[in-house]
Amino acid sequence: MNMKRFIHGIPKAELHIHMEGALEPELMFALAKKNNVSLPYASIAQVRRAYHFRNLQSFLDIYYQGLGVLIHEADFYQTTWSYLERAARENVRHAEIFFDPQAHTRRGVPFDTVVLGIHRALEEAGTRLGLSAKLILCFLRDLDLEDAQETFSRALPFKGWIAAVGLDSSEWGHPPEKFKPVFDRARRHGFKAVAHAGEEGPPEYIWQALNLLNAERIDHGVRCMEDPRLVDDLVIRGVPLTVCPLSNVKLRVFGTLRQHNLKQMLDRGLRVTINSDDPAYFGGYIEENFRAIQKAHGLGTKEIHQLARNAFHASFLSPEEKKAYLDEVDAFVKDKGGR
Repeated sequence: MNMKRFIHGIPKAELHIHMEGALEPELMFALAKKNNVSLPYASIAQVRRAYHFRNLQSFLDIYYQGLGVLIHEADFYQTTWSYLERAARENVRHAEIFFDPQAHTRRGVPFDTVVLGIHRALEEAGTRLGLSAKLILCFLRDLDLEDAQETFSRALPFKGWIAAVGLDSSEWGHPPEKFKPVFDRARRHGFKAVAHAGEEGPPEYIWQALNLLNAERIDHGVRCMEDPRLVDDLVIRGVPLTVCPLSNVKLRVFGTLRQHNLKQMLDRGLRVTINSDDPAYFGGYIEENFRAIQKAHGLGTKEIHQLARNAFHASFLSPEEKKAYLDEVDAFVKDKGGR
């Protein structure tokens, strides 16, 4: 079995991808020129050399710096579309995409500008690329609850375009419990909920995301393995974990991919999925993440099949849509002689 071809060909869903994290340096420079924005880098090569991070915060410092080039609706459309085109080439059939409106509104960019640009790209992906997509609004956890509440109020007119709310940005020292009121409010309005937890933060943050925010998925969640009771709970509930292997190594959560605990998580019965997080910064889109973790842990077609199925099961698609995609996955594996 040629694993590279198998990974490329298997239908995939991506559930942990930040729109802003798909801003490649080439596009960053093009938008900076168009919008007359000064960048602290002399060349694309210099930007790429800066992508050596000590931890999550050192990445976020550069990440937010680059977002200054996103000003107009067309900029958000173009950034989103560039990701969707790449994802389609890697046989992503469905994507659920995060965006950080506070990172833009606090720069003076209207909420409407951000969401209109992204939504237009997601709509076109269905007709032009055959890729379905949903949008998830993330609150920045290093800002206060009041700011999150104001952002949610701005989002309500676009309720039909946003599937869920989430929680991201600097994790350490910003527990999920801080945002319980805005998540309660979002649920009353019919939004689903996810949350970044257990990447750099402790297992307690995962407990809070589950029990206080009622998160239906945990983004990252790799530190759950430090708490056997939490692992048991996640397995019993069937809570999906959107794991991002290359990101975890790039941000020093693990020293190497060989040290990553994804195989242990799978063996323990956790509903793990593979995702790319911020691929422009971490050196790999979803296919590179699959290939890297497969090689590091010797995963076979059975594990790749399970990871692909997990993602569609974990998505916010309807039961009928999930079944259609799962049938695609199973048919591909059967055709290739996998199990």
